[in-house]
Amino acid sequence: MDIVVLDGYVLNPGDLSWEPLQALGNVQVHDRTTPENILERIGHAEVVMVNKTPVDVHTIYRVQDTLKYIGVLATGYNNVDVQAARECGIMVCNVPAYGADSVAQHTFALLLELTNAVGRHSAAVRNGDWAASRDWSFTRAPMVELAGLRLGIVGYGDIGRRVAEIGRAFGMEVVAAESSRQTLPLPPPGEGGEIPRMQLHELLATCDVVSLHCPLTEANKGMVDRRLLGLMKPTAILINTARGGLIVEKDLAMALERGTIAAAALDVLGQEPPTGENPLTRARNCIVTPHLAWATLAARKRLMEIAAENVRLFVAGTPQNVIN
Repeated sequence: MDIVVLDGYVLNPGDLSWEPLQALGNVQVHDRTTPENILERIGHAEVVMVNKTPVDVHTIYRVQDTLKYIGVLATGYNNVDVQAARECGIMVCNVPAYGADSVAQHTFALLLELTNAVGRHSAAVRNGDWAASRDWSFTRAPMVELAGLRLGIVGYGDIGRRVAEIGRAFGMEVVAAESSRQTLPLPPPGEGGEIPRMQLHELLATCDVVSLHCPLTEANKGMVDRRLLGLMKPTAILINTARGGLIVEKDLAMALERGTIAAAALDVLGQEPPTGENPLTRARNCIVTPHLAWATLAARKRLMEIAAENVRLFVAGTPQNVIN
């Protein structure tokens, strides 16, 4: 079985082994693939593994006679035309849950940098500000205590639940955006009660911190726009470790500049890498990290193992994590 990895470098920059996949067939790994090289590199492969390289309807229809399986090396799969794959009988599987702990951890790293400004204060000490101070303690930014603040979670899946659990540990009041159920239990069941659910507009209007953890779909693309930002408190913080396309970036930059909300911290942008024109890379009170929340070694090991297991089970006729 021929297996082609179109963009393997970010998953494995050299500190992992491709052995779990190599045990299943003849594996060809490309660090990166440009759009003009996608068809050539897929060739006659039966299995294609892809992280962010787009596999669109035109590609799928041209390889439908040989390609049987698309393995997404991520949880999000908006780069694959899932409907076209279904129509062509090509199975698409993703890797859910592998990075919940790592992404939740980074969510709070972003939040704590905004509330405690650790980097800014460390830089002040290195610059000699503490040595020159007349006082034994000083601050360069307001310090904010998380206990008692309301944390609103939009997207209450594996990552959202983990963020809720950590938020509760900090003493925050946690709520989640409404779904078909009124409440969802915190894991593990029975500990800490249930998470109240709110309509999105109510959540935005009442929360001190809003954290996005939902997948990007056609229905929610650009969901966080000028109107929704205008509902938020002027003291509120927005965090996005999900997908950049959830936010209208020019609207968020304007909201930050005007003080509509207090701050934002983002691990994702609509275009990655961003162009020099992206207003959020220079917006006031905005932290941006380069889509790395998922990328701890532990999370990438799990991703590699689950992705290989997805292929093995597909070949065995008992597929898992099927999204089409």
